[in-house]
Amino acid sequence: MTGQVRTVDGRVAGRRGQATRQKLLECLGEMLSSSPYRDVKVIDVARKAGTSPATFYQYFPDVEGAVLEIAEQMATEGAGLTDLVADRSWVGKAGWATAQELVDGFLEFWRKNDAILRVVDLGAAEGDKRFYKIRMKILNSVNNSLAEAVKELQDKGKVDKDVSPAAVAGSLVAMLAAVASHQKGFQTWGVKQAELKPNLALLVHLGVTGKKPTK
Repeated sequence: MTGQVRTVDGRVAGRRGQATRQKLLECLGEMLSSSPYRDVKVIDVARKAGTSPATFYQYFPDVEGAVLEIAEQMATEGAGLTDLVADRSWVGKAGWATAQELVDGFLEFWRKNDAILRVVDLGAAEGDKRFYKIRMKILNSVNNSLAEAVKELQDKGKVDKDVSPAAVAGSLVAMLAAVASHQKGFQTWGVKQAELKPNLALLVHLGVTGKKPTK
C-alpha cells in the first residue's frame, strides 16, 4: 500500500489505516468465496476484520465499492496474462508450448480469482459499465496479443488472408473465459482437469495457426 491511499472524505490514510483498509478487503475477498455476493453485508465484513461498520465506511462507500477495489487490483494483476502471448512463437513445437502455457496460465488465473470474477461477470452481465470495463481489461490483455499473433502469421503467408485476426482472437478469448469459469462443471461431464488443458490448447493452436500442433 502507498501513502496516497485516502479515506472516503479525502484524508490520506496513515500506515495503520492502510493496514485496516487492506484487512477489510482481504476479509471481504474471503467472504465472497463462501457467500453469494448480495448476501455480504458491511457489518459482517467489519466483524470478520475485527473492526466496526463505521471504520468500513471510512474507506469504502459500500460493499460494492470495496468489491470494485478488489476487482481493480485483480485486473491489474491480470494484465500480466499478456506475457503468455506477446512476442511468443506459434511455429512448430514452440507454438504448441505457447498454446499450452496460455491455457495453463489463463485457467490458473481464473481459479485463483474465481470468487471476484464471478461478481465481475455478474455485474458486467447486468450492464454495470464499471464491472464491464474491468472484465474487458483482463480479456484484452490476451485478446490484443492473440490478434497480433494471428496478423503476424497472416503477413508471413502462414494463415489465410480472408481470416480476421480480431474475430479469431476475440472468439478464442471468449472461449477461454467461458471454459475457465466452467472448470468445475466439466467434471460432471466426465472430463478430468488433466484432459481439459491439452484439448483446450489444441483448439487454441488450431484457432491461431489453422494447423494441428507439432508435438
